[in-house]
Amino acid sequence: MTAASKSYSRPWVAVAFLCLAVLIIGIDDTVLNLALPPISREFMASMSELQWMINAYLLAFVALLLTMGTLGDRYGRKRMFQIGLIAFGLSSLAAAFSTSITMLIACRALMGIAGSMILPQTLSIIRATFTEPKDRGQAIGIWAGVFALGYGVGPVVGGILLDHFEWNSVFFLNIPVAIITLIGGYFFIPESGDRSASRLDPAGVILSIAGLSTIVYGIIKAGEESWTEGSVIVLLSIGIFILLIFAWWEKRSEHPMLPMRFFKNMSFTGANVAMTLVSFSALALLFFLSQYFQSVQGHTPLETAWRMLPTAVLSLIASILAIQIARVIGVKLPVSIGLLIGGIGLLYLSYADTDWSYPVVFGGLSLTAVGIGLVWAPCTDSIMGSLPEKRAGIGSAMDTTMQQLGGALGIAVLGAIMNAIYLDKIANLEVIASLPEEAYATIQNSIQSAHIVAEQFPEEIAQQIVNGSSDAFTSGMNEAMFIAAIVMLVASVITLFILPARIRPSQE
Repeated sequence: MTAASKSYSRPWVAVAFLCLAVLIIGIDDTVLNLALPPISREFMASMSELQWMINAYLLAFVALLLTMGTLGDRYGRKRMFQIGLIAFGLSSLAAAFSTSITMLIACRALMGIAGSMILPQTLSIIRATFTEPKDRGQAIGIWAGVFALGYGVGPVVGGILLDHFEWNSVFFLNIPVAIITLIGGYFFIPESGDRSASRLDPAGVILSIAGLSTIVYGIIKAGEESWTEGSVIVLLSIGIFILLIFAWWEKRSEHPMLPMRFFKNMSFTGANVAMTLVSFSALALLFFLSQYFQSVQGHTPLETAWRMLPTAVLSLIASILAIQIARVIGVKLPVSIGLLIGGIGLLYLSYADTDWSYPVVFGGLSLTAVGIGLVWAPCTDSIMGSLPEKRAGIGSAMDTTMQQLGGALGIAVLGAIMNAIYLDKIANLEVIASLPEEAYATIQNSIQSAHIVAEQFPEEIAQQIVNGSSDAFTSGMNEAMFIAAIVMLVASVITLFILPARIRPSQE
């Protein structure tokens, strides 16, 4: 046996390097939020520019996932993974040395492209490496848990870095991780793909990118403005229309990028539906609670991160256990029960008050975290196990695309609900009548803006503004959490009807 073949015979070492890549992508999704204030000061960036620094990554990432998954299947998943790592490291280096906010936004878009090359390959390589369902399930459970852990670790890492270094340290962090993963992957990750792949589907590639990017942009615009805004309606309508054309084309293409017959298999479709709905609620939870801990309860970003970290650990543990449970009783019940537990946790949090202690908040957080973990890993295993190995890239890309779309949609929809109630409560504050019009307009922007305005007034008025805006935000958050809970509880019932107990493989 050659040295190379000995290395490739250690699949769990390969999983470790794949999970390291997943971890840094999960961290990168959240670490930047803490760096926004120093970046704003460095470049005198507007709120719109800061938002686009986040959105440029999301837009490029989601729009290209299906394409990159397909290219990995065709040209080699390890090769695509390595190219993505190199691109991620170089774009992170460029971001760290950015001299303007425009350059930083462009680098973030490049990081999104690189991320879309990396993430689908991690799952598809696992699918190709582990042919036994038991081992595949365990590897996917670890993968899902580490991904969730990245979201929890990100703010902690960001807080520690920003306490000791400049804003660009959050980008320098990516470079050694990319190098270590690249070297380790070279020796331990085997190449895989569909060596008999037919020609590419360029029309499918173009239509998928156009449709997904238009929909994501529409969701971003809705979150920034309003769901009733004319431009938002036009963008979403165009995006849906393009994706319908994509589906029509794929049904008729001799070499489809995403064969529509896969959707007839409910192990694939049902798991994607559950993944979308759980992401709709889960990412919105992180969005609201990070503001609740900081702006309502006055904790620092690092203190907030430490409060959120245990939930990521619980999700990791639940993800690994969920696979063991699913092996005994099937996929349907763990996913449905997970959605039910997560929904109960969100329902609990929908009664939060401004002065809830951390142990009280943690009760709802822990339920939700366990519920998400029970859903995430079995759904991912169902999606990957339902497709032929040579189509693993497109399965992985679908899994990640639905996660990201569900999360973006949840933040936009639930954020709009929260904001509407916030504005209504603010308008009814008695102290508002005594404020200048400009101060009132600023208070309407956000709870953070309200607290900044409060610093300009005498203590008694300032305290009324702080208390009133905190109550208004919490009321809006409660309503959004309630809607998120209903979504997860309804999803729990839907899952019982549409998701098979055992994974049903599709035929190519």
